[in-house]
Amino acid sequence: MTDKAIELDEHRGMAAQRATEIRREVTAVAAERDALRARQHALEVQLLAGPATTWQEAAEKAAYLIHLFAATPEAQDPRRQKLIEAVLADFHRLPRQSG
Repeated sequence: MTDKAIELDEHRGMAAQRATEIRREVTAVAAERDALRARQHALEVQLLAGPATTWQEAAEKAAYLIHLFAATPEAQDPRRQKLIEAVLADFHRLPRQSG
């Protein structure tokens, strides 16, 4: 028995190596997607914890929803893309006022 690890990928053909890499990437993407969903859920729990106490908090909640909408097929219309960009720019540009 040796202490040196045997790299099995080196002993397989290119097609088998490629298939293995694809399976690894698919697994990694699925894990990242699941982690993203968990983070989104945690964020949404925080956003729903109570009403906004400032206009900035309200704008941040609205911006989150706008970003979600922007990823949908309905939002891909160029006019809607411009509207989304304009609203997000307004949120960023307008002074952050309380009350």
